[in-house]
Amino acid sequence: MRVTDDMTLTPPALAPDALRIIPLGGLGEVGRNMTAFEINGKILLVDCGVLFPEETQPGVDLILPDFSPVEARLDDVVALVLTHGHEDHIGAVPYLLRLREDIPLVGSQLTLAFTEAKLSEHGIRPLTLAVSSGTVEQFGPFECEFVAVTHSIPDSLAVAIRTAAGTVLHTGDFKMDQLPLDGRITDLRAFARLGDDGVDLFMVDSTNAEVPGFVPTERDIGPVLESVFAQAGGLIVVACFSSHVHRVQQVLDAAAAHGRKVAFAGRSMIRNMTIAMDLGFLKVPPGTVVDLGTADSLGRDRVVFVSTGSQGEPMAALSRIANGDHKILVGPGDTVILASSLIPGNENSVYRVINGLTRLGAKVVHKGNARVHVSGHSAAGELLYAFNIVRPRGVMPVHGEARHLVASGALAVSTGVPPERVVLAENGLVVDLAHGEATIVGAVPVGQVYVDGSSVGELTEEELKDRRILGDEGFISVFAVVNARKKTIVAAPSIQARGMAEPDEVFAEILPSLATALQGAMDGGAVDAHQLQQVLRRVVGRWVGGKLRKRPLIIPVVVEV
Repeated sequence: MRVTDDMTLTPPALAPDALRIIPLGGLGEVGRNMTAFEINGKILLVDCGVLFPEETQPGVDLILPDFSPVEARLDDVVALVLTHGHEDHIGAVPYLLRLREDIPLVGSQLTLAFTEAKLSEHGIRPLTLAVSSGTVEQFGPFECEFVAVTHSIPDSLAVAIRTAAGTVLHTGDFKMDQLPLDGRITDLRAFARLGDDGVDLFMVDSTNAEVPGFVPTERDIGPVLESVFAQAGGLIVVACFSSHVHRVQQVLDAAAAHGRKVAFAGRSMIRNMTIAMDLGFLKVPPGTVVDLGTADSLGRDRVVFVSTGSQGEPMAALSRIANGDHKILVGPGDTVILASSLIPGNENSVYRVINGLTRLGAKVVHKGNARVHVSGHSAAGELLYAFNIVRPRGVMPVHGEARHLVASGALAVSTGVPPERVVLAENGLVVDLAHGEATIVGAVPVGQVYVDGSSVGELTEEELKDRRILGDEGFISVFAVVNARKKTIVAAPSIQARGMAEPDEVFAEILPSLATALQGAMDGGAVDAHQLQQVLRRVVGRWVGGKLRKRPLIIPVVVEV
């Protein structure tokens, strides 16, 4: 398997008619999927998604792909292909289009509708091209053929990218559900045809590569929801992703069967389901959907609320319901269904919401105690079928953490792909496809780009570290006034602490040592305020670490007069 430990190797100049592939996000993580393809001076981008922050990233709203490897060459971008409408594939599009607004967006009808609604909130009106399964379009030196795939959102597409260097088949996110709600199955005949023509590199969704067997069909959830609805005597709240049209369809069907009305809660849920209804992807039983105001006037046993917040997001509807900070109130006799999977890193947030709802007296149904969710990603059995059908010359696993990518590569080898033709890459590694073979040739620097309020990319890892320390250990400020020219202390050091259990009196013990150290530093020739601040930081740090067994953020301030 092709992998390199040299992340500093500068890639060589790209040869004519060779295809360069640079993953800008989505490898080694579940989220912020984005890949750049370059040949003969032109660039094609596939997907542009976000990653949601973990608890160790306080204050961060979103994490974007690193655009820096292509930012100076956006005029060479011929199109951005979007495989489907999930946030981890379209969420960063507004931030890319801020840099160049007229990049053509290419995707299915529903994918573009979700993306355009998002862009309208940023005041951006994009250039779009709607495609469907079987469509073939030319974008500069890239010929793209689109193939229907089944996922947990309708209208998903894989894309075959034909170039002078060879053919790449990028699956996007997919599974092989043989009984999808909309009847649109993954087009394995197209996969086979492409394989017969020759696929030089198969970039395959690897999220479930460690999971044996096959993913259950989406239809398996319907009877479970029916059973939960039949037993529920009070209010029902269903939380799921705001783009999960198929799941919402099953909730609508179950609600209609049990004489309940459905109201959507959460801005993104209302927006996306309205789009899905308008385009015909969500079939609403007559009279089933009502607005929140109408739902409030109905009996609790006649209403189902469908909300956002299945991942425990603090400001989403479900978290606010669990905290009693929402107009929807739950209590004994009510049922809450979390109809989604746990995104890695969100476990604590989700369990916090479940515990909060349980304390309120609600019955909480989730994937851990009932089959109310099935994955949208192919398990190992399905991936084996895909490798055998496509019979690719080379494989590059995508969309997954390191363990998922390695497992996917091992599956490819088991079907006969030579180990040396399996490319295990990471974000920023540069892969060149030439003469039918893909090889890692170097790396470009990429990192995580944080959205923090209105700032994009300004928050650094060092600042995040400071935030974590503030949250875990508190902080200490040390203040002193000196006359460095005369080498005298004008105002003796003082300490203030915040976020620490100890009273301020505890810190009186260290004040004489601070004054001694400060005077000694000036007597020794230190006259710069920064030098003196570091003296105070070291003395306080050693004392707090030894005396209190803590490592707070220490902010020294030395004023010169």
